[in-house]
Amino acid sequence: MSMRPAGDGELPGETVRVARAAFPKGSLAIRLRDEVGVLFTDEQFADLFPSRGRHAWSPGRLALVLVLQFVEGLTDRQAAEAVRARIDFKYALGLELDDPGFDFSVLSEFRDRLAGTDGGRRVMDGVLAAARERGLLKSSGRARTDSTHVLSAARELNWLEMVAETLRAALNVVARDAPDWLADVAEPDWFQHYATRIDDTRFPASRAKRAEVAERIGRDGVRLLAAVFDPRSPDGLRDLDKVEVLRQMWVQHFHLVEGEVRRRDPKDRPPGATRLVTPYDTDARGSVKREIMWDGYKVHFTETCEPDAPNLITNVTTTVATVQDRSMAETIHSQLAARDCLPAEHWVDAGYPTAPALVSARRDHGIALHGPIQADNSAQTSAEGGFAQDAFTIDWNKQQAACPGGHTSTTWSERLSQRGQPVLRVVFSASDCRPCTMRQACINTPNAIRPRELRLRRQDEHHALHTARAEQQTAAWKERYRIRAGVEGTMSQAVLRCGLRRSRYRGLAKTSLQHQLTGAAINLARIDAHLIDTPRARTRISHFAALRPADQKTASGAKCPAPN
Repeated sequence: MSMRPAGDGELPGETVRVARAAFPKGSLAIRLRDEVGVLFTDEQFADLFPSRGRHAWSPGRLALVLVLQFVEGLTDRQAAEAVRARIDFKYALGLELDDPGFDFSVLSEFRDRLAGTDGGRRVMDGVLAAARERGLLKSSGRARTDSTHVLSAARELNWLEMVAETLRAALNVVARDAPDWLADVAEPDWFQHYATRIDDTRFPASRAKRAEVAERIGRDGVRLLAAVFDPRSPDGLRDLDKVEVLRQMWVQHFHLVEGEVRRRDPKDRPPGATRLVTPYDTDARGSVKREIMWDGYKVHFTETCEPDAPNLITNVTTTVATVQDRSMAETIHSQLAARDCLPAEHWVDAGYPTAPALVSARRDHGIALHGPIQADNSAQTSAEGGFAQDAFTIDWNKQQAACPGGHTSTTWSERLSQRGQPVLRVVFSASDCRPCTMRQACINTPNAIRPRELRLRRQDEHHALHTARAEQQTAAWKERYRIRAGVEGTMSQAVLRCGLRRSRYRGLAKTSLQHQLTGAAINLARIDAHLIDTPRARTRISHFAALRPADQKTASGAKCPAPN
């Protein structure tokens, strides 16, 4: 399938006449075409198509259809029908009234092309470029970022369902490619246990009997893998995706004990970052955040927050569920820099800021990263009258630390923290610590033989951390931090309007594409709201919460502007 440019982008006269008559007050699609113009051209997606073959439907128009689809929450069939039947869609796309549109399957094929090349960023960039050209995007002021969990498109399975469904999926693909061979290899009871969906199976309630079922499934999986990897098996079976998933799942959850297949102990399984949770979405991972447990992904939205311009999403980043927010600040800043959307101030919640992130944001991008810094939770800090790190005087030039008792450290060496971050290990002399009269306040276990030890960040990170902690105690900083709360309304808008909470597709690439299209759709909706002067809503406060005394109100409970 090759690409043929759609033309000069001029609106057909009859389409204009009928659209004006049918929509005298306009609509979102019509206003965007009038005020923003052509968002996407075919040349932007030329590399996705070969130079020869059957001509494809205009990719520039398809990109706009995908965004409008998310604006209105349409399925592929409904979006294709809207292109064929709705006048405002024809106006936005620049089509003749009698244009028959396309089959709904074209949207799925086009998404496959976009997902394979991270094309969702092109769609997002097209909306941002149009907004910047018309003065609607102000990226040098303030921005805010937050993340939320996204459920996998595959149904959540318990452990027994997961391994059984993995084996059933592998049997199905092998039966498709080598039916005669599998008919000879399969055990007679496999057809009873794995011929139908596992959720139609009623597993026993007894824990002992469920363990027997798990071991039977484990043995059956090992038998199938042994047969597939036998040199006499048909060529290509071991390369099937579902067979590889079966192999990985069995390595992660089963092992041989004295020749018998047994379930691995939970402590003997791989970490969550590599552990599969379903055979039907191998990129999805299981994660926990406070009381929320989910299988799937995590998405980070960054948006502008200026009072005289629409709050536009400038970056969307999707990761697997196990990636922590604390590791994402530098990634987000690099992506914002690539889009020329770096803010001067970046407001985030407590999950993002770390000492390295504070330093790199300022040094590499000129960004002041603001967010609650984790407090010093050492035993000395929590103890009443204890000597925390702030009580020590650090001489960075001499590479020494002085304690409140006047003694200096004897060891200064570089180490790695539990998270792999470089730290400085500063140790005092045992001969100074043992007789010290301040030992009880300095060392949380006074009877311990070891002397006092400090773990410090590098000098620039140490100063950045202490400066941020001091600044965040001021009333002025707490008042300014109220601006971050508005991004939670953006998450709500994405969930309610665009179905963000659950992925529409399987795999990280397509889920990321969905989130880029979600960001582009929210931007179009906000640009339209800005064009028709729709006022921003205020955060809803319950009648009882409104009675709270003024001295009890905090930054998190204060009112803040909601998204358009």
